[in-house]
Amino acid sequence: MGDPLAQPEAMIRRVYAYVAYRIGDGPDAEDVTSEVFVRALRYRASYDPAKGQPITWLTGIARTVLIENGQAPQTLGEDALPALVEPSQEERTDERLALTDALAHLSERDRELLALRYGADLKAKQIAALADMDTHAVEVALSRALARLREIVGDDL
Repeated sequence: MGDPLAQPEAMIRRVYAYVAYRIGDGPDAEDVTSEVFVRALRYRASYDPAKGQPITWLTGIARTVLIENGQAPQTLGEDALPALVEPSQEERTDERLALTDALAHLSERDRELLALRYGADLKAKQIAALADMDTHAVEVALSRALARLREIVGDDL
């Protein structure tokens, strides 16, 4: 059985990106990410590579920590999407604000799927394993979530 924490730096970035996508970046996201890795170290021996890749396992832990802490997704603030846009690009500020607002109008399921895909950078197969869904169902749900997002955003992006 391989060590699920063999490349911690890359895993920390991906878990943090997922958490920040869900609750905004900053101290709360850092605390959740820390708790994820404390639990991962504690339960490292329970990792089963047959059930998925390490990032899938870690994202599952992150989802659990968020739920246990009652940290439901919030309407993300201006600086909450570090993985999606470059804050130093002044001309993209309006786009970023439009995207933030649009995400707030999506269902919880759509936001979660988009967070897993684009925040945690998971593939449909990995999301399917986490969400106990068929891979094709995840692909369809992601496609529909993106279509709803485009509909909300319109020509703003």
